[in-house]
Amino acid sequence: MMNWAKVTSASQGQSVAVNVPSRVRFLEELRSMIANGKGFTVATLNLDHVVKLRSNASFRSAYAKHSHITADGNPIVWLSRLSGVDVELIPGSELIEPVAKIAAEQGATVALFGSTIEALEPAAEALQSRFPGLEIAAVLSPPMGFDPSSADALGAIEDLKSSGARIVFLALGAPKQEEFAIHAASQMPSTGFFSIGAGLDFISGAQTRAPRWVRRLALEWLWRLLSSPIRLGRRYFACIVILPRLFVEALRSRKGSAAT
Repeated sequence: MMNWAKVTSASQGQSVAVNVPSRVRFLEELRSMIANGKGFTVATLNLDHVVKLRSNASFRSAYAKHSHITADGNPIVWLSRLSGVDVELIPGSELIEPVAKIAAEQGATVALFGSTIEALEPAAEALQSRFPGLEIAAVLSPPMGFDPSSADALGAIEDLKSSGARIVFLALGAPKQEEFAIHAASQMPSTGFFSIGAGLDFISGAQTRAPRWVRRLALEWLWRLLSSPIRLGRRYFACIVILPRLFVEALRSRKGSAAT
């Protein structure tokens, strides 16, 4: 699926684009892959990722290797549609529960990796309470400054392999979670990796997600900014700055598609 979100490195031939148009079809495909022991890697594209992808070669390289990329954020959806490609909003935080439900139904063990133990353990308890039969095989939190390509990462991969986890939810934040996903997937080809950022913190209650009415108004970004202005201010400013360029690229993409 080609759209405005494509990011290309001519020197390395790498490209990144949303390739998951529908939530229902996506979950059906994941259900089949889990049932058949097939591995996968899921990234959720937002504006912050687009900013990082254009300046971070290792992040871009890892992202380009993901099997599935969803649109995580209304701006991604709107700009994609402006370019002539219809995609559905599929935030990473909203994938955790339906995937946990599939895992419980199929007896696929799950691991939680990232964040803090104080957040992960309540998240594990909440998921097991909501989905009876769900087996959490491991709850692992790496040390501060975790490097996804370090010896610590190799140790973490061995721990995940030993747990027998078929599905791993990664809560490391970008770009670490996406880079670790590809590193781990190369050694765990039958495992599915989801990069879900703060999603587990929402489930555990460590962070509070915006109310549903705020999300319906597409103002979740403002809710998060007001909740943590110092941490998120610089990040959101970079996203706002890049929007005009993305708007132009979306229009050009639409015109280019129409011409062909």
